[in-house]
Amino acid sequence: MFAQGGLCFFCSAALPKSEASVEHLVASSRAGSNSDDNCVACCKAMNALLGSMSLKEKIKVVLNQKGQFKCPNGTSNHPSKPTAKQPGKVKLVVDPPKAKLPKAAPVHASHSEVSPEIIIKVIENLRSRGNARPKHLSSLRATLAALASLKLTPSQVVYVLEQLQAVGKISIGSDEIVTYKL
Repeated sequence: MFAQGGLCFFCSAALPKSEASVEHLVASSRAGSNSDDNCVACCKAMNALLGSMSLKEKIKVVLNQKGQFKCPNGTSNHPSKPTAKQPGKVKLVVDPPKAKLPKAAPVHASHSEVSPEIIIKVIENLRSRGNARPKHLSSLRATLAALASLKLTPSQVVYVLEQLQAVGKISIGSDEIVTYKL
């Protein structure tokens, strides 16, 4: 963490020690080493979302972001500009995902009230459903809204779906069919 200046490797936001986690770029479960070249500091939520994905899958998650990286921890950082401390930093331009989530009507609760733990619980819930996961976007929205333990508002459901899509856990086709990669 010291080598990264106390910042998250993925979003460059300040990373408190209580939220810090070691992410293996090549996962330990895939024979990744504990060397400095393979380990980066990031938030616990990001580490949990990336799990044991291959390096190629992790890069795809980052590149699938629309412009600025959206941290599942709820912190956001302004897009980086090249500075004397960051020579040669380049902003990548990538195609946006095929389908965009419809915008929800404004409600009182904000997406910042969605903790990383809630997103992790949603992923765990969806994993536990196996082949019984909702196949249509409307069904997935209803399923998330119905999870009594999470008590999500409609805008929070949209935010959770955006986060799941941003990190590559789900993709939504133009026909609103949901594909999972949990």
